[in-house]
Amino acid sequence: MPIPQDVTGDEIDKDVRQELQSLPKTLAEDVARNLVMVARLIDEDPEGAYGYSRVALRLASRVAAVREAAGFAAYANQKYSEALAEFRAARRMTGNTELWPLMADCERGLGRPEKALDMAGAPEVQKLDKAGQVEMRLVAAGARRDLGQLEAAIVTLQSPELASNSLQPWTARLRYAYADALLAAGRDKEAREWFAKAVESDKDGSTDASDRLAELDGVEFVDALGDDESGDDESREESRDDSGGSDSDAGEDVTPEDSEKE
Repeated sequence: MPIPQDVTGDEIDKDVRQELQSLPKTLAEDVARNLVMVARLIDEDPEGAYGYSRVALRLASRVAAVREAAGFAAYANQKYSEALAEFRAARRMTGNTELWPLMADCERGLGRPEKALDMAGAPEVQKLDKAGQVEMRLVAAGARRDLGQLEAAIVTLQSPELASNSLQPWTARLRYAYADALLAAGRDKEAREWFAKAVESDKDGSTDASDRLAELDGVEFVDALGDDESGDDESREESRDDSGGSDSDAGEDVTPEDSEKE
């Protein structure tokens, strides 16, 4: 797959670069450039990222960072069986548990929420950092919802991290998941409160909490440009009528378009 000339491979994390030092220099550079493309495309073009991950995997399947990148790319494309296999391989190579929540979520994606819940109670969870433990809690709550256990999902999300006023990278997603679970359980008033809290903490727009909150409040978004065009058309029609224009002339005028709702 073609790689832009401005991608040198030096953009990768220093830890990954160190892993690649076990490879011949030219090969390491090729792998690094493909990994850069995976990271660059994974959000906006998951399929493209997946393609580059497969190239990197073909070149250096024994490098843990490559297996991990391949797992993320497969996960982004909902190829959960493949993602799980790559995450497991990376974990065997490194001994790290940081991929544990993603592995559990792959089990959910494969229709095995019970397995995800088993993993949520495994000793590996205690080895995760705070962000990883919160992620594991989100996965466990999702598994509960998969099983139709809405109240259990709500309880799963109730935690010191949820109650804390301190804003962390996970705060918006945690509050959003809690609000969504409350709404699914028919607890609309509480859901609105937590969607509002999610909006307050979602500084980078990682969730659609603001849209969900507006929906609960019955707010409808109108295309301002569409309104202006409608107003202009109406003004022209009134002017034509005032000047003695015929009914057939009015009928030939363009009909104002309905305002688009977001």
